[in-house]
Parts: sequence; C-alpha cells; structure tokens
Amino acid sequence: MLTSVRMSTLAEIEAAADALPSQQQEELFLYLAVRLRGGVGQALPTREFSREQIQGWIDDDVAGMRRFQEGR
Repeated sequence: MLTSVRMSTLAEIEAAADALPSQQQEELFLYLAVRLRGGVGQALPTREFSREQIQGWIDDDVAGMRRFQEGR
C-alpha cells in the first residue's frame, strides 16, 4: 500500500529513508542518482556478488594491510 507522506525537512527525509528496508533504500539511491544526473540515461543495474567473491576481496584487503604494516 502506497501512502502519501509530506516531509519538509532533510531530517524527516533521512529518518524516513533509514526506516526503509535495504532493497527500497537501494531503489531510492538509484532514483536519486538518476535525478542528480538530470534524468539523462538510466541508472546502472544492481550488481550481484557472491559471498565467496566478497570474502575473497576482504581476505585480499586484510593480507594487503598485514603486508603494509610489516613494511613489505
């Protein structure tokens, strides 16, 4: 059910955005990105990454930080 709510301050808008489920927050972000670009073009599609890919990136980052801290 879609309801109409009038918000007049940025704080109200931020609070409403924080209350949204993450999927709707992402949709709002993409909508705002298109608006900020002047409505030119479409927003890029959402990219999906597996947990394994993300964990691999985290592991690489941790290893890189370890090497940096060891001066290598």
